[in-house]
Amino acid sequence: MSASKHLRWIRPDAVVEALEGIVSNVPSTNVKPAADPASAARVLARKAATRAAAVSGALALPPGVLGMVTVLPDLVVIWRIQAQMVADIAGLFGREVELTRAHMVYCLFRHAASQAVRDIAVRTGERLVMRHVSQAALKSVLAGVGLSITQRAAGSLASRWLPIAGAGAVAAYAYYDTLQVAKTALRVLDSPVAQEAA
Repeated sequence: MSASKHLRWIRPDAVVEALEGIVSNVPSTNVKPAADPASAARVLARKAATRAAAVSGALALPPGVLGMVTVLPDLVVIWRIQAQMVADIAGLFGREVELTRAHMVYCLFRHAASQAVRDIAVRTGERLVMRHVSQAALKSVLAGVGLSITQRAAGSLASRWLPIAGAGAVAAYAYYDTLQVAKTALRVLDSPVAQEAA
C-alpha cells in the first residue's frame, strides 16, 4: 500500500482533534523537586520511554486492518505518557506551575515537527522566551503538527502488516521519541525561561 492509501487510516483532522485533547489541559504532577533534577529526569525519562515502548509495541501487534485501526489510539496513549513525563520533569525542577499549553506543545513536538512549533519559543542568549499563543494560533500550530505526524505515520503504516517485526520497530520508535521529548523538556526546564506578555 502506498502512503497516500494509508492516509484513510489516519485522518489529519482526527490527529489534530486528538492533539487538542492532549494539550488542552497540562497534567498535574505529584513529583517533588529533586536535589539533582537533571539526573532524576533522565531516570524518569527512561521509565516513561520503556512504558511508551511497551504500550506502542503491544498496540502494533494486531496484523492488517486491525493494526491500522490501532494507530491513532497508539499515538494518543504515547502523547499522554509523554505529557505526564514533561509535567513530572517540571515537578523535579520545581517549575510545574510555570507549564503552559505552549510549553507542552513545544516539548512534545519540537523534535518531530520543528517547523510547526518554531514560533512558540525563541532563544535570546541564555533565556528561552515562550510566546503567548492565542487559541487560534495554537490551533494553527496543532494543524501543522498534525499534518507532519500524519505524513510520517502514513509512511510507516506498512509495519502494521508485519506483526512481530513491525511491533518491534514501532516500540523502538516510541522509546526513541519519548527520549527526544525528555531532552527537549530538560533543555526548556533546566534553563531560564520567560513567558512573553500577552
